[in-house]
Amino acid sequence: MSRRQARELALQVLFQVDIGRAQPEAAMQYAARQRPLNEDDLAFAGKIVRGTLENLSAIDGVISRVSHDWELSRMAAVDRNIIRLALFEIFYCADIPPAVSVDEAVELAKVYGGGDSSRFINGILGKVVRDPAGYL
Repeated sequence: MSRRQARELALQVLFQVDIGRAQPEAAMQYAARQRPLNEDDLAFAGKIVRGTLENLSAIDGVISRVSHDWELSRMAAVDRNIIRLALFEIFYCADIPPAVSVDEAVELAKVYGGGDSSRFINGILGKVVRDPAGYL
């Protein structure tokens, strides 16, 4: 459960950076004060945030190639950032099975997204997981 909380914190930070144009470090500090985590989980959240932002161009390129009918800018911001963090895990975290990243993203979407978010996110990520080499 603690990794899920770390992903929730990472999502909050990514959302603040994306929508509010917050500085990642400041957003991380603020979010960590609001949602205290142990040291390991805070480090995991930081890894997700830093890694997602460092690889944002490549990750957004994957999203654009997979989501033919949805431009990145038209996606709900929560959905876009859930997909981003899941794709970071899928492509850059070899220690996390892709199925876990997809499941966690779907669960985040059920809590933070709209009515169809979980299906939408599952569809996007499912395409990538079936052929990851074809997208990055």
